[in-house]
Amino acid sequence: MMEMLENLPTMDMMRSEPMQLARIIIPIESAHRTVSYLGDLGLFQFKDLNSDKSPFQRTFATQIKRCGEMARKLRFFKDQMMKAGLLSSTRSAYGSEISLDELEVKLGELESELIEMNANTEKLQRAYNELLEYKLVLQKAGDFFHHAQNSATAQQREFEEHRLVEGSMDSPLLLEQEMTTDITKHVKLGYVSGLVPRDKSMAFERILFRTTRGNVFLKQNVVEEPVIDPVQGEKVEKNVFIIFYSGERAKNKVLKICDAFGANRYPFTDDIGKRYQIITEVSGKISELKTTIEVGTLHWSTVVQAIANQFEQWNNLVKKEKSIYHTLNALSFDVTKKCLVAEGWHPVFATIQIQKALQRATSDSNSQVGSIFEVLHAKESPPTYFHTNKFTSAFQEIVDAYGVAKYQEANPGLYTIVTFPFLFAVMFGDWGHGICLLLATLFLILREKKYSSQKLGDIMEMAFGGRYVIFMMAIFSIYTGFIYNEFFSVPFEIFGRSAYDCRDSSCSDATTIGMIKVRDTYPFGVDPMWHGTRSELPFLNSLKMKMSILLGVAQMNLGIILSYFNAKFFKNDLNIRYQFIPQMIFLNSLFGYLSLLIIVKWCTGSQADLYHVMIYMFLSPTDDLGDNQLFWGQKYFQILLLLAALVAVPWMLIPKPLLLKKQHEERHQGLAYAPLHSLDENIESDFSDKPHGEHEEFEFSEVLVHQLIHTIEFVLGSVSNTASYLRLWALSLAHSELSSVFYEKVLLLAWGFNNVIVLIIGIIVFVFATVGVLLVMETLSAFLHALRLHWVEFQNKFYEGDGYKFIPFSFVSIGEEDDN
Repeated sequence: MMEMLENLPTMDMMRSEPMQLARIIIPIESAHRTVSYLGDLGLFQFKDLNSDKSPFQRTFATQIKRCGEMARKLRFFKDQMMKAGLLSSTRSAYGSEISLDELEVKLGELESELIEMNANTEKLQRAYNELLEYKLVLQKAGDFFHHAQNSATAQQREFEEHRLVEGSMDSPLLLEQEMTTDITKHVKLGYVSGLVPRDKSMAFERILFRTTRGNVFLKQNVVEEPVIDPVQGEKVEKNVFIIFYSGERAKNKVLKICDAFGANRYPFTDDIGKRYQIITEVSGKISELKTTIEVGTLHWSTVVQAIANQFEQWNNLVKKEKSIYHTLNALSFDVTKKCLVAEGWHPVFATIQIQKALQRATSDSNSQVGSIFEVLHAKESPPTYFHTNKFTSAFQEIVDAYGVAKYQEANPGLYTIVTFPFLFAVMFGDWGHGICLLLATLFLILREKKYSSQKLGDIMEMAFGGRYVIFMMAIFSIYTGFIYNEFFSVPFEIFGRSAYDCRDSSCSDATTIGMIKVRDTYPFGVDPMWHGTRSELPFLNSLKMKMSILLGVAQMNLGIILSYFNAKFFKNDLNIRYQFIPQMIFLNSLFGYLSLLIIVKWCTGSQADLYHVMIYMFLSPTDDLGDNQLFWGQKYFQILLLLAALVAVPWMLIPKPLLLKKQHEERHQGLAYAPLHSLDENIESDFSDKPHGEHEEFEFSEVLVHQLIHTIEFVLGSVSNTASYLRLWALSLAHSELSSVFYEKVLLLAWGFNNVIVLIIGIIVFVFATVGVLLVMETLSAFLHALRLHWVEFQNKFYEGDGYKFIPFSFVSIGEEDDN
């Protein structure tokens, strides 16, 4: 809790830190160390003084190339660590300091060693897998021949027995001729054996049959366990096959088909003795290779483990050096080519720290000449720099997504810390849903140290980055939920009993009609009895709608007030007189008056129709108000406000262009007769390339059209922006009704069946509907609508957002580089 209190926002966020442009003249021998120390400090933004040169033409392109090559080697090591499963579990231990040159040599040696080990292991593993397949072929194909020989022996015995019994005269002549044929005249069949992937075996058999027109005999046997393919290195389900063919032509076709189907072929012998001898030799080689591979893998793991222990140190060093040389490439040489000149922005408060870093760099590099630090008069707009922490940074990012504040412009981020979660809560108000959001956010906050060092998914990364925004949204949702008196759409008598009661026992489910006030007003929030009322204008509905208007008018007034502070800070009297004042008059003459009527009606309990009052304020301003009169003199007050709103429109439109023209003429007339010694450096530079007396033309028509557009935009925007704030009412009503539907039509309906299974199903559906629709979709919807109200309705009153961020050179912000 103390850590969160330390991270609370301060008024430093109201405007950008004062910035100044500085020039640093650095001797070459201390340039590297100087940039390194400034990177450690992280408060100096270097300007690129060599923007006209390509990356290959710059001074330190060779060093950057070296760092890129070392980064490539480190990525190779990272892949090896991931392969060994060390990246996620091993923490790098920082050892002794190592220079970039020593690291380059070491990385080269380690890369060569690992590449050689990987190549050797790959060869050994391939030979090992081939021997395993060869052994399978010898065993499975041997079974083919064994069964065939047994079958042939049985047939021969059966034939001889048959001939002895029946005699030779009863035997067919053809069969007798076949059996008496000389065995040397039999056709010799060739065969090919190997393994084929099982998913290709059917197509393999079909193609063999069609290509050879059935003149081959194929026999397959399934291998029970998947085997590692020697070529692919992956486990594949395979079949052992043996193909018998006749003739060289058939043999060539068979070999080509085997190659086409990725079938691995292995030699085979039908001699049983030789086959057993080969199996024994292959088994011995398999055992030897297995031992060799295990020893090599152990050595490889030892080398990778040693790399993993130093990986973070090496990786940070390479990234740091590469960023230093990138920064040095932005510096330019002086005339003598002995010093580097740097220019950049820094906060004023960091001046002493930068000077101390320069002095330390000079001392540590043993330079005879120190660096020269001088402040320059800037002609360009400085960058914008706000002090943020882990609590305020997410809110500032919401504003920066719209546009970065101009230098010294009022920062909406300070107000967004409160207004953004509050407007979200107005739409999301339910203290039951708020507690669910709070618990989820507290889980992220309590584990932020763990999650901040991990790589999360896209959605989880967004939720974790905005954990404090969601935390504030949850707190405000609980607050507005207590005001609405809604806990998953159910009202509770938390702060006391309801002020109303039934007239008799028959009105237990009645609306406000039939209720009488029997106790003091409910102390906090909406009375529980008002929930579920069905009168002509439900109280909660009316409350939320009018509250939306009040909040919208209040926030728009805040935006106009901030425009006044901006004009006051930049000493723009024209904007104060001819924008701020008429804008305040116009907005509050109409919508400020509407807000006043709402408050008066709440306080007095009047039944006046505010729609009628506002409409006839324009249509018939002189008519009597009758029952719609809320206070004495209201009619004349309305006429006065209407006249003020009508005057405010030309007040915004006409005077400012005329005064700008007058100021332009007076300024250039004075410059034409000003003495030379009174002209400062800026004016001299502006007129150095122009003839005497020549100046830029003032286009009055363009200024007038611009002011006309601005006036119309504000007048119409006041109406549309006020109406836009009614989304607070609409989203709140939708959230409440959805929650009520899930409670009544799912949970209560399931409860009414008096069945345990139906009740469990109802609870599961209710939980998933609440989480999926109300806690995810409705949260996202309310977030986006609150975002729109800040970007459009609030910030367009005062915020230009055309600045650029202060991005100092810092080693902290160095991320992973995506070098090709």
